[in-house]
Amino acid sequence: MLSSHRLRVLLEVFRTGSIAGAARNLRLSPSAVSHQLSRLEEEAGVGLVERAAHSLRLTAAGRRLATRAHEVLDLIEAAEKDLLAQARADAGQLRIGFFASAGYRLLPLALSTFTARHPAVELDLVLGQPHDLLPDVERGALDVLVVFEHALDPWKPPKGVEVTHLFDEPQLLVLPLGHPAGQRPRVRLADLADEPWITTYGTDTPVSVLERASALEGFSPTIRCRSDHYEVTLGLVRAGLGVALVPSLGAHGAGGIQVCQVDAPKLYRRIGAASRPTNPNPALRSFLDYLRDASARMRIALR
Repeated sequence: MLSSHRLRVLLEVFRTGSIAGAARNLRLSPSAVSHQLSRLEEEAGVGLVERAAHSLRLTAAGRRLATRAHEVLDLIEAAEKDLLAQARADAGQLRIGFFASAGYRLLPLALSTFTARHPAVELDLVLGQPHDLLPDVERGALDVLVVFEHALDPWKPPKGVEVTHLFDEPQLLVLPLGHPAGQRPRVRLADLADEPWITTYGTDTPVSVLERASALEGFSPTIRCRSDHYEVTLGLVRAGLGVALVPSLGAHGAGGIQVCQVDAPKLYRRIGAASRPTNPNPALRSFLDYLRDASARMRIALR
């Protein structure tokens, strides 16, 4: 039978890419880590690592076993928590990652009801971009991450992470007060091809969603400023320095601007919650229920 302790050692080598990294995380000596790997190979009856003079890498069998080890260790942790706490969701810790505009209303709405029901759960909230925080979900440093995905810039979650769809959030055209286009219910981007634009950076590339959408309409926008902070974008638009595309969560309730619908089929974000299905944290399941409820309320508010 394979040792769970040695499986944990293998998993840390897989995560860190080295014996030294695994030793640091597990607070063991490198020689102890190497010894445990050798014992695990004996138990498995197959080579799990390829050793060279100054490097080490997992074999195909080692990588497969590391993936299974993640699942096994999650199940063991779940069993331990069931025995110790009888799977109660009103204690423990919940680690939540989120992007900035989700922190304006969506996340506070979910957390206000969750904390009223589970006041003893310790919350650890981490602000960041989804592509920066997804590795933390994969390795278990975050229980759940509120994410977005642009329809024009899709991505796939890491292996072992699933995204629960919450709602689709339209991109809105934001204009200075008095702008002529603000009198129309829907506006095409090409109608504003000569305007200066305030836009974001790309999710994981230099190309923003505005630039992708504009290319589909046959023009290249004049970019006056790039910012991933919607307060900055709205302030510049409010001052008459340009026009912008802003997701509904980022523009909701803002004053001193005009907001119009955009006449384009794929200008929206998919909002979701990324987590590991094998995560044993009982508070996670309860929080996801409150997040779904908050999302349903936000869908109505953003219409």
